[in-house]
Amino acid sequence: MRLLRIAAPVIAAALTVAGCASDSTEPLQVFAASSTRVLNDELASASGTPLAFNNGGSSALVQQVDEGAPADLLLTASRETMENALAQGSVETPVALASNVMVMVVPKGNPQGLRSAADLEPSARLVLCDPSVPCGAISTRIMEANGWHLYASSLESQVADVLGKVASGEADAGWVYSTDAAASEDVEAIPLAHAEDFRNEIMGAVVASSSRHEEAQEVLSLLASDFDSTWEQFGFTPVN
Repeated sequence: MRLLRIAAPVIAAALTVAGCASDSTEPLQVFAASSTRVLNDELASASGTPLAFNNGGSSALVQQVDEGAPADLLLTASRETMENALAQGSVETPVALASNVMVMVVPKGNPQGLRSAADLEPSARLVLCDPSVPCGAISTRIMEANGWHLYASSLESQVADVLGKVASGEADAGWVYSTDAAASEDVEAIPLAHAEDFRNEIMGAVVASSSRHEEAQEVLSLLASDFDSTWEQFGFTPVN
């Protein structure tokens, strides 16, 4: 019995050490806007910490983090959505990382012969982001600036879904970020008038509830200071 009493704490300590070792190898959870998914592989390679990505619409990601999802780093596609997360106390001080511009995409070969959004007939199958997410909010501002009254046959919760419907030929046209268009071989991009007036901002912040604050901050610092060439490679404009 005496030997058992001595061994038990030793076993417990060993399990504790093993548990800590296991935790240290768990990937850092990066909740990132759908438009940044093109960076996933490059960021994972550049980071000294294993990363796991949850890409989705910025508004949905902010809500998930606010509800306690196990996130360590949050990247949103607009300043507004990040400010919402900050107001909720979900993140630490955010940092502006890069910007992007919206374009119209059509299926490869441009079967409808579209030259601009003004060529869209009421019967055209136009796919846009829902106004509740950054790509949709920007789309609305661009339409207002141009005086366009366009009807969307479908409103999507993330830019990746807009791109997917155009690439598959399910839609005649869609509005996505220029970086999404550049990453797909199945679509062609058409500039949108006044799009440069409404560039979106990619924002990053460490999640307040993260238990791996230092590692998350290191990844954020990498994105903010040592990632310019990669941002540019994928069509983003890094913040100086």
